[in-house]
Amino acid sequence: MTATTPADAGFHMPAEGARHSRTWMAWPSRIDLWNGRHVEAKAAYAAVARAIARFEPLIMVANPADIAEAGAECGPSVEVLAMALDDSWMRDIGPTFLVDGKANLAGVDWRFNAWGDKWPNYAQDAAIAAQVLDRVGCPRFQAPFVLEGGSVHSDGEGTVLTSEQCLLHPNRNPGLTKVQIEANLKAWLGAERVIWVGQGLENDGTDGHVDNLACFARPGVVLATSCDDTTDANYAPLQDNLRRLHAARDARGRALDVRELPIPAKRVTAAGRLAANYTNFYLANGAVIAPAFDDPMDAVAAAVLAEAFPDRQIVQVPALAILEGGGGIHCITQQQPAV
Repeated sequence: MTATTPADAGFHMPAEGARHSRTWMAWPSRIDLWNGRHVEAKAAYAAVARAIARFEPLIMVANPADIAEAGAECGPSVEVLAMALDDSWMRDIGPTFLVDGKANLAGVDWRFNAWGDKWPNYAQDAAIAAQVLDRVGCPRFQAPFVLEGGSVHSDGEGTVLTSEQCLLHPNRNPGLTKVQIEANLKAWLGAERVIWVGQGLENDGTDGHVDNLACFARPGVVLATSCDDTTDANYAPLQDNLRRLHAARDARGRALDVRELPIPAKRVTAAGRLAANYTNFYLANGAVIAPAFDDPMDAVAAAVLAEAFPDRQIVQVPALAILEGGGGIHCITQQQPAV
């Protein structure tokens, strides 16, 4: 474990679209999370893993008792590795990888408190980032504050997106002000500018993770979740987020090219309204692994993504079962940059 901040050591968070050496995922473990749909959830995780493994190596972490099941579901293209888990959201429990532009890799081990103590047991998940970094064999920066990987997104050129609902929520870091949190993001992600959106989607158990709201397609280009139905509870907050993005400037002084990804039709299950959106996709090497919801808007989202990523293959994977547990494709994946 290193004693300084990543920025002091010359590290920063690269863009997700930069080349990866591999992807990390975690096999579903908290069975009562899935409202009786854990079998479907596991099949959906396996489908995402197989889709990514077509483009880059993938390691699926699983509880020792689940190794055989994960291996059988994911198939021979996916490596399965035993680690003790409580849950299955690698974006949030895994490390955020960093680079220094000199072929060196490092990672941040954030404090994890299960999205504001929403679950009582998370000690094993809180230990995953350190184990992953030890397995990779790169330096670990242990952050002194709570943060989940899904709450930040980087353009790789000094700009980070985040949301006020999540990072200013009293269940994360109640003793820190917005100014202090922004300083932490700059110190721990090597950022120069932080762009804040406001509120997240209705019934989003992450308290507004930005990976459901906005992300960089590339520096200067942002894809943002939108809603055209003025009667929808998501309309006003998403309109406010769009206004903020249009008014923002990135670390290089550029105005943002904001491209909208409209949400699909409202769906309500035993988990309440699902926080369905198309911004929660994953950039693999040469591909966009995107959610599909058996909705007419799937085709619209595919077209927007194809225009934003003309050099990548758009691969849509059914993601309704993942949503049942409270997240999406981006939430269950974590990229390890190539150096």
